[in-house]
Amino acid sequence: MSDAHAQAQAQGMSQVRARVTALLGAWDRQVHHAIAARHWPLAEPVLPRLSRSANHGLLWLGTAAGIAALGRDARSRRAAVRGVASLALASAAINTIGKRSVRRARPLLDAVPVIRQLKRQPFTTSFPSGHAASAAAFATGVALESKGWGAVVAPVAASVAFSRVYTGVHYPSDVLVGAALGVGAAFALRGAVPTRSQLPPPGPPHADAPALRNGEGLVVVVNRQAGSADSARLVHELLPLAEMVECAPDELAAELEKAAGRGRVLGILGGDGTVNRAATLAAARGVPLAVFPGGTLNHFAYDLGIETVQDTCRALAGGEAVRVDLGRFTPGPGGGAEPGHFLNTFSLGVYPELVRIRERWSPRIGGWSAGVLAAARVLRGEHPLEAEVQGRRRPMWMLFAGNGIYQPVGPTPGNRQYLADGLLDVRVVHGGRWPGLRLLAAALAGPLSRSPVHAAQKLHQLRISGLAPGTPLAYDGEVTAAPEELVVDKQVEALTVYRPQALL
Repeated sequence: MSDAHAQAQAQGMSQVRARVTALLGAWDRQVHHAIAARHWPLAEPVLPRLSRSANHGLLWLGTAAGIAALGRDARSRRAAVRGVASLALASAAINTIGKRSVRRARPLLDAVPVIRQLKRQPFTTSFPSGHAASAAAFATGVALESKGWGAVVAPVAASVAFSRVYTGVHYPSDVLVGAALGVGAAFALRGAVPTRSQLPPPGPPHADAPALRNGEGLVVVVNRQAGSADSARLVHELLPLAEMVECAPDELAAELEKAAGRGRVLGILGGDGTVNRAATLAAARGVPLAVFPGGTLNHFAYDLGIETVQDTCRALAGGEAVRVDLGRFTPGPGGGAEPGHFLNTFSLGVYPELVRIRERWSPRIGGWSAGVLAAARVLRGEHPLEAEVQGRRRPMWMLFAGNGIYQPVGPTPGNRQYLADGLLDVRVVHGGRWPGLRLLAAALAGPLSRSPVHAAQKLHQLRISGLAPGTPLAYDGEVTAAPEELVVDKQVEALTVYRPQALL
């Protein structure tokens, strides 16, 4: 191809681009003027204020707080967090790359009625719209975790995006491209940090369990202190033939014994500590367990794929159940001959002390504030735990053993995809200076790593000895004194528990 021909072709392409750009620019101005000239009922008192409220993401941060507070479940909290994270990613991309790549001037305000115009006009370039990107990113992130909350947020996000054209600060194409980039940011984040629906549910082995459509043959024990009253009422409404037994914490053991003896299935509603006691008894009696999430954290239920009372009811109706492992430590609590059991975690070191301080202060100042206070006090400590682990004596800030391998969701371990793997997820944060930084480094290191700060292994059995008298031990949120030496292992596939086969 000759140079003259190449130059002619390049010139032709340049003319085509210029023509397309001119057509798009003309369309932009035409639509912009049409929107400015049209009367929009009820928009004047709403859209300018809505547009201002979205400055710096304040509207979406407040919305996220409201979703987390009103939802009161893990799905709502995840939706709020993912929405904010998607917004942050979109804002970073728009402000660092988007607006610097295309330096488009803002529209002229001649055709826009003064009453619509913003009191403070933006000084950045026009393309693309950061407000539209943030709104679309937040709404998409929320919807990826919770379709219900996504449906609530979407109209508000669309209104914010439209308000940028309505108030005259953006052309329509600025808003459309910004919204597309916001949606893309939310999906890019999902590619790096999967949503709950993308994670595979706990796999086989499936277990045979009776199908109880209306709850006939089910006895549900409710810990009044740890169980949600709203959840208890919902269980009664959805399973009218189930027997409901409410009891105080000091009555829990006796009521569980009675319930396991007279029901085909044992149900439990409460936090992880309450579920632990029910699971231990159900495994010993060979009775299937139905877990209704009603506590504060509900780690075991969520790792099963159970987030709501309806999930458990669906599994009960279909007789859908799996067999899961039960963690065990011997001697048990208080050095007794009977082993102790854990569904989630076993730990020594700073975590048991953190739990103890948090439980002491939470009735007075609330759970969140008590957790912050406990962390601040624990991480000021100067003397790490001394113990012999697998025959080697070492100082540690924390020893953790999970009932099953925790998989990473983003930079930190998040959930267990398989609850019958026969393995302990053992992690040690080595002793040394700056325990807070060491714990943070361990969290960021991932589930299986070795470093001067953090070590992790998959083990079938863990031997610990040389513990000082009174060393605190935590299991599933309960705290007790550890014996001088103990063995941590697992009862493989010891418990049959209901879980829905298809996670919604």
